Amino acid sequence: MPRYEQYIEQTSHKVKAIDLDIMLKIADITDKYVFITGCDTGFGNLAARTFDKKGFHVIAACLTESGLTALKAETSERLHTMLLDVTDPENVKRTAQWVKNQVGEKGLWGLINNAGVLGALAPTDWLTVEDYREPVEVNLFGLIDVTLNMLPLVKKARGRVINVSSIAGRLAFGGGGYTPSKYAVEGFNDSLRRDMKAFGVHVSCIEPGLFKTELSDPVKTAEKKLAIWKQLSPDIKQQYGESYIEKCLDKMKGNISCVNLDLSLVVECMDHALTSLFPKTRYAAGKDAKIFWIPLSHMPAVLQDFLLLKWKVELANPKAV
Repeated sequence: MPRYEQYIEQTSHKVKAIDLDIMLKIADITDKYVFITGCDTGFGNLAARTFDKKGFHVIAACLTESGLTALKAETSERLHTMLLDVTDPENVKRTAQWVKNQVGEKGLWGLINNAGVLGALAPTDWLTVEDYREPVEVNLFGLIDVTLNMLPLVKKARGRVINVSSIAGRLAFGGGGYTPSKYAVEGFNDSLRRDMKAFGVHVSCIEPGLFKTELSDPVKTAEKKLAIWKQLSPDIKQQYGESYIEKCLDKMKGNISCVNLDLSLVVECMDHALTSLFPKTRYAAGKDAKIFWIPLSHMPAVLQDFLLLKWKVELANPKAV
Protein backbone atom coordinates (compact mmCIF):
# COMPACT_ATOMS: atom_id res chain seq x y z
CA MET A 1 0.00 0.00 0.00
CA PRO A 2 1.43 3.43 -0.96
CA ARG A 3 2.46 5.68 1.92
CA TYR A 4 -0.20 8.32 1.27
CA GLU A 5 -2.91 5.64 1.35
CA GLN A 6 -1.54 4.33 4.65
CA TYR A 7 -1.58 7.88 6.00
CA ILE A 8 -5.20 8.40 4.88
CA GLU A 9 -6.24 5.08 6.43
CA GLN A 10 -4.50 5.86 9.74
CA THR A 11 -6.03 9.35 9.83
CA SER A 12 -9.46 7.89 9.10
CA HIS A 13 -9.13 5.46 12.03
CA LYS A 14 -8.11 8.32 14.34
CA VAL A 15 -11.08 10.46 13.25
CA LYS A 16 -13.45 7.54 13.82
CA ALA A 17 -11.98 6.97 17.28
CA ILE A 18 -12.44 10.66 18.12
CA ASP A 19 -16.02 10.61 16.80
CA LEU A 20 -16.79 7.50 18.87
CA ASP A 21 -15.28 9.12 21.98
CA ILE A 22 -17.49 12.19 21.47
CA MET A 23 -20.57 10.00 20.94
CA LEU A 24 -19.94 8.23 24.26
CA LYS A 25 -19.80 11.49 26.23
CA ILE A 26 -22.66 13.32 27.94
CA ALA A 27 -24.08 16.37 26.18
CA ASP A 28 -24.61 19.94 27.39
CA ILE A 29 -21.96 20.13 30.09
CA THR A 30 -22.37 23.90 30.22
CA ASP A 31 -25.60 23.56 32.20
CA LYS A 32 -24.19 21.06 34.71
CA TYR A 33 -22.85 21.76 38.21
CA VAL A 34 -19.87 19.98 39.79
CA PHE A 35 -18.87 20.26 43.46
CA ILE A 36 -15.25 19.41 44.37
CA THR A 37 -13.67 19.26 47.83
CA GLY A 38 -10.01 19.83 48.64
CA CYS A 39 -9.30 22.40 45.93
CA ASP A 40 -6.47 24.32 47.65
CA THR A 41 -3.75 22.29 45.92
CA GLY A 42 -3.10 19.00 44.16
CA PHE A 43 -5.73 16.93 42.36
CA GLY A 44 -8.67 19.07 43.48
CA ASN A 45 -7.07 22.31 42.37
CA LEU A 46 -6.20 20.96 38.93
CA ALA A 47 -9.66 19.37 38.61
CA ALA A 48 -11.39 22.67 39.41
CA ARG A 49 -9.33 24.54 36.81
CA THR A 50 -9.76 21.78 34.20
CA PHE A 51 -13.53 21.43 34.53
CA ASP A 52 -13.94 25.20 34.61
CA LYS A 53 -12.17 25.42 31.24
CA LYS A 54 -14.39 22.65 29.87
CA GLY A 55 -17.47 24.73 30.65
CA PHE A 56 -18.88 23.10 33.79
CA HIS A 57 -20.30 25.24 36.58
CA VAL A 58 -17.64 24.34 39.15
CA ILE A 59 -18.17 24.89 42.86
CA ALA A 60 -14.73 24.49 44.42
CA ALA A 61 -14.39 24.00 48.18
CA CYS A 62 -11.10 25.04 49.78
CA LEU A 63 -9.92 24.71 53.37
CA THR A 64 -7.94 27.97 53.43
CA GLU A 65 -8.50 31.58 52.36
CA SER A 66 -5.17 31.58 50.55
CA GLY A 67 -6.13 28.50 48.52
CA LEU A 68 -9.50 30.01 47.68
CA THR A 69 -8.01 33.34 46.56
CA ALA A 70 -5.32 31.72 44.40
CA LEU A 71 -7.82 29.43 42.67
CA LYS A 72 -10.25 32.26 41.99
CA ALA A 73 -7.46 34.26 40.34
CA GLU A 74 -6.77 31.42 37.88
CA THR A 75 -10.33 30.60 36.83
CA SER A 76 -13.33 32.14 35.10
CA GLU A 77 -16.17 34.08 36.72
CA ARG A 78 -18.32 30.99 36.25
CA LEU A 79 -16.42 29.11 38.98
CA HIS A 80 -17.60 29.59 42.58
CA THR A 81 -15.28 29.09 45.53
CA MET A 82 -16.18 28.51 49.15
CA LEU A 83 -14.47 27.65 52.42
CA LEU A 84 -15.21 24.18 53.73
CA ASP A 85 -13.86 22.09 56.58
CA VAL A 86 -15.29 18.63 55.88
CA THR A 87 -14.89 17.70 59.57
CA ASP A 88 -17.27 20.49 60.67
CA PRO A 89 -20.87 19.17 60.36
CA GLU A 90 -22.47 22.64 60.55
CA ASN A 91 -20.11 23.93 57.86
CA VAL A 92 -21.04 20.97 55.66
CA LYS A 93 -24.79 21.55 56.16
CA ARG A 94 -24.52 25.27 55.34
CA THR A 95 -22.48 24.46 52.25
CA ALA A 96 -25.02 21.88 51.04
CA GLN A 97 -27.85 24.39 51.49
CA TRP A 98 -25.92 27.02 49.52
CA VAL A 99 -25.26 24.51 46.74
CA LYS A 100 -28.95 23.55 46.73
CA ASN A 101 -29.97 27.19 46.25
CA GLN A 102 -27.36 27.56 43.51
CA VAL A 103 -28.20 24.49 41.40
CA GLY A 104 -32.01 24.74 41.73
CA GLU A 105 -34.08 22.12 39.94
CA LYS A 106 -31.15 20.99 37.81
CA GLY A 107 -29.59 19.29 40.79
CA LEU A 108 -25.88 18.53 41.18
CA TRP A 109 -24.39 16.57 38.30
CA GLY A 110 -21.04 15.76 39.89
CA LEU A 111 -19.75 15.35 43.45
CA ILE A 112 -16.00 14.79 43.65
CA ASN A 113 -14.86 13.87 47.15
CA ASN A 114 -11.19 14.72 46.97
CA ALA A 115 -10.29 16.32 50.33
CA GLY A 116 -7.83 14.26 52.33
CA VAL A 117 -4.87 14.24 54.70
CA LEU A 118 -2.00 11.79 55.12
CA GLY A 119 -1.51 11.97 58.87
CA ALA A 120 1.41 10.25 60.57
CA LEU A 121 3.13 7.37 58.75
CA ALA A 122 5.01 5.26 61.28
CA PRO A 123 5.12 1.73 62.73
CA THR A 124 1.89 0.91 64.55
CA ASP A 125 3.51 0.47 67.97
CA TRP A 126 4.86 4.03 67.79
CA LEU A 127 1.39 5.55 67.54
CA THR A 128 -1.52 6.55 69.77
CA VAL A 129 -5.20 6.50 68.85
CA GLU A 130 -4.97 10.28 68.33
CA ASP A 131 -2.54 9.70 65.46
CA TYR A 132 -5.29 7.73 63.72
CA ARG A 133 -8.07 10.20 64.41
CA GLU A 134 -7.33 13.04 61.96
CA PRO A 135 -7.01 10.94 58.77
CA VAL A 136 -10.16 8.99 59.67
CA GLU A 137 -12.11 12.17 60.49
CA VAL A 138 -11.13 13.89 57.22
CA ASN A 139 -10.77 11.03 54.75
CA LEU A 140 -13.72 8.94 55.90
CA PHE A 141 -16.24 10.76 58.09
CA GLY A 142 -15.75 14.06 56.24
CA LEU A 143 -16.28 12.30 52.91
CA ILE A 144 -19.40 10.51 54.22
CA ASP A 145 -20.87 13.70 55.70
CA VAL A 146 -20.40 15.67 52.47
CA THR A 147 -21.87 12.80 50.44
CA LEU A 148 -24.96 12.39 52.61
CA ASN A 149 -25.68 16.12 52.51
CA MET A 150 -25.17 16.41 48.74
CA LEU A 151 -26.80 13.11 47.75
CA PRO A 152 -30.36 14.44 47.31
CA LEU A 153 -29.02 16.98 44.80
CA VAL A 154 -27.06 14.31 42.91
CA LYS A 155 -30.13 12.03 42.81
CA LYS A 156 -32.18 14.88 41.37
CA ALA A 157 -29.69 15.25 38.49
CA ARG A 158 -29.18 11.47 38.14
CA GLY A 159 -25.54 12.44 38.28
CA ARG A 160 -22.17 11.12 39.41
CA VAL A 161 -20.33 10.63 42.70
CA ILE A 162 -16.55 10.27 42.44
CA ASN A 163 -14.63 9.24 45.55
CA VAL A 164 -10.86 9.69 45.55
CA SER A 165 -9.41 6.75 47.47
CA SER A 166 -5.84 5.49 47.06
CA ILE A 167 -3.82 2.39 46.37
CA ALA A 168 -3.58 2.43 50.19
CA GLY A 169 -7.25 1.44 50.12
CA ARG A 170 -6.23 -1.79 48.41
CA LEU A 171 -2.91 -2.56 50.08
CA ALA A 172 -1.61 -1.60 53.52
CA PHE A 173 1.94 -0.37 52.98
CA GLY A 174 2.48 1.52 56.25
CA GLY A 175 1.21 2.13 59.75
CA GLY A 176 -1.01 5.09 60.63
CA GLY A 177 -4.56 6.26 60.01
CA TYR A 178 -4.31 6.87 56.27
CA THR A 179 -4.58 3.23 55.17
CA PRO A 180 -7.53 2.30 57.45
CA SER A 181 -9.37 5.45 56.33
CA LYS A 182 -8.91 4.57 52.65
CA TYR A 183 -9.92 0.93 53.14
CA ALA A 184 -13.11 2.26 54.73
CA VAL A 185 -13.67 4.68 51.83
CA GLU A 186 -13.55 1.70 49.47
CA GLY A 187 -16.26 -0.04 51.51
CA PHE A 188 -18.44 3.06 51.67
CA ASN A 189 -17.97 3.60 47.94
CA ASP A 190 -19.11 0.05 47.11
CA SER A 191 -22.20 0.28 49.35
CA LEU A 192 -23.11 3.67 47.91
CA ARG A 193 -22.66 2.46 44.32
CA ARG A 194 -25.11 -0.38 44.82
CA ASP A 195 -27.61 1.74 46.74
CA MET A 196 -27.62 4.47 44.07
CA LYS A 197 -27.99 2.13 41.08
CA ALA A 198 -31.78 2.32 41.11
CA PHE A 199 -31.65 6.13 41.06
CA GLY A 200 -29.51 6.29 37.93
CA VAL A 201 -26.56 7.71 39.91
CA HIS A 202 -23.14 6.36 38.93
CA VAL A 203 -20.56 6.03 41.72
CA SER A 204 -16.87 5.67 40.85
CA CYS A 205 -13.72 5.24 42.91
CA ILE A 206 -10.30 6.58 41.88
CA GLU A 207 -7.21 4.87 43.26
CA PRO A 208 -4.12 7.01 42.63
CA GLY A 209 -0.66 5.60 43.10
CA LEU A 210 2.14 7.70 44.61
CA PHE A 211 1.96 11.28 43.30
CA LYS A 212 3.96 14.39 44.11
CA THR A 213 1.42 16.55 45.93
CA GLU A 214 1.39 18.62 49.11
CA LEU A 215 -0.36 15.72 50.87
CA SER A 216 2.64 13.44 50.28
CA ASP A 217 5.36 16.07 50.87
CA PRO A 218 8.38 13.96 51.97
CA VAL A 219 9.76 16.75 54.16
CA LYS A 220 6.54 17.07 56.19
CA THR A 221 6.18 13.28 56.37
CA ALA A 222 9.75 12.96 57.66
CA GLU A 223 9.23 15.73 60.22
CA LYS A 224 6.15 13.99 61.63
CA LYS A 225 7.95 10.66 61.83
CA LEU A 226 10.97 12.23 63.55
CA ALA A 227 8.74 14.04 66.06
CA ILE A 228 7.04 10.75 66.99
CA TRP A 229 10.43 9.03 67.28
CA LYS A 230 11.63 11.61 69.79
CA GLN A 231 8.61 10.90 72.03
CA LEU A 232 9.07 7.12 72.06
CA SER A 233 9.97 5.21 75.22
CA PRO A 234 13.55 3.93 75.64
CA ASP A 235 12.25 0.35 75.30
CA ILE A 236 10.79 0.98 71.83
CA LYS A 237 13.92 2.82 70.72
CA GLN A 238 16.07 -0.09 71.88
CA GLN A 239 13.93 -2.55 69.89
CA TYR A 240 14.19 -0.51 66.69
CA GLY A 241 17.73 0.77 67.20
CA GLU A 242 19.04 4.35 67.32
CA SER A 243 19.98 4.25 63.63
CA TYR A 244 16.49 3.10 62.57
CA ILE A 245 15.01 6.55 62.08
CA GLU A 246 17.97 7.76 59.98
CA LYS A 247 17.75 4.71 57.73
CA CYS A 248 13.99 5.27 57.35
CA LEU A 249 14.47 8.89 56.33
CA ASP A 250 17.19 7.89 53.83
CA LYS A 251 14.84 5.30 52.34
CA MET A 252 12.09 7.91 52.00
CA LYS A 253 14.47 10.20 50.08
CA GLY A 254 15.33 7.32 47.75
CA ASN A 255 11.64 6.69 47.02
CA ILE A 256 11.04 10.26 45.78
CA SER A 257 12.14 9.25 42.27
CA CYS A 258 9.31 6.68 42.13
CA VAL A 259 6.42 9.13 42.44
CA ASN A 260 4.22 10.25 39.54
CA LEU A 261 4.62 13.93 38.65
CA ASP A 262 1.72 14.30 36.20
CA LEU A 263 -1.40 15.09 38.27
CA SER A 264 -3.51 15.18 35.11
CA LEU A 265 -3.52 11.35 35.16
CA VAL A 266 -5.90 11.52 38.12
CA VAL A 267 -7.96 14.38 36.67
CA GLU A 268 -8.39 12.41 33.43
CA CYS A 269 -9.96 9.62 35.49
CA MET A 270 -12.28 12.17 37.12
CA ASP A 271 -13.15 13.52 33.68
CA HIS A 272 -14.09 10.08 32.34
CA ALA A 273 -16.14 9.27 35.45
CA LEU A 274 -17.90 12.62 35.11
CA THR A 275 -18.56 12.77 31.37
CA SER A 276 -18.60 9.23 29.95
CA LEU A 277 -21.93 7.56 29.24
CA PHE A 278 -20.31 4.41 30.63
CA PRO A 279 -18.16 5.44 33.62
CA LYS A 280 -15.96 2.78 35.21
CA THR A 281 -16.47 1.43 38.70
CA ARG A 282 -12.79 1.91 39.57
CA TYR A 283 -9.91 3.86 38.07
CA ALA A 284 -6.24 3.16 38.78
CA ALA A 285 -4.15 6.30 38.21
CA GLY A 286 -0.39 6.26 37.73
CA LYS A 287 1.96 3.63 36.31
CA ASP A 288 2.90 2.34 39.76
CA ALA A 289 -0.76 1.75 40.61
CA LYS A 290 -1.46 -0.10 37.35
CA ILE A 291 1.74 -2.13 37.12
CA PHE A 292 2.57 -2.84 40.76
CA TRP A 293 0.16 -1.86 43.55
CA ILE A 294 -3.20 -2.98 42.14
CA PRO A 295 -1.87 -6.29 40.74
CA LEU A 296 -0.11 -6.95 44.06
CA SER A 297 -3.37 -6.34 45.93
CA HIS A 298 -4.80 -9.42 44.17
CA MET A 299 -1.85 -11.64 45.13
CA PRO A 300 -1.69 -14.01 48.14
CA ALA A 301 -0.91 -12.31 51.46
CA VAL A 302 2.36 -14.23 51.79
CA LEU A 303 3.65 -12.65 48.55
CA GLN A 304 2.42 -9.17 49.57
CA ASP A 305 4.21 -9.48 52.91
CA PHE A 306 7.43 -10.71 51.30
CA LEU A 307 7.64 -7.81 48.83
CA LEU A 308 6.54 -5.05 51.19
CA LEU A 309 8.73 -6.20 54.06
CA LYS A 310 11.78 -6.05 51.78
CA TRP A 311 11.27 -2.26 51.66
CA LYS A 312 11.27 -1.90 55.43
CA VAL A 313 14.32 -1.09 57.53
CA GLU A 314 15.48 -4.05 59.63
CA LEU A 315 15.05 -3.68 63.39
CA ALA A 316 18.14 -3.74 65.61
CA ASN A 317 16.80 -5.88 68.47
CA PRO A 318 13.15 -6.98 68.13
CA LYS A 319 13.60 -9.53 70.96
CA ALA A 320 14.27 -6.79 73.50
CA VAL A 321 10.70 -6.75 74.77
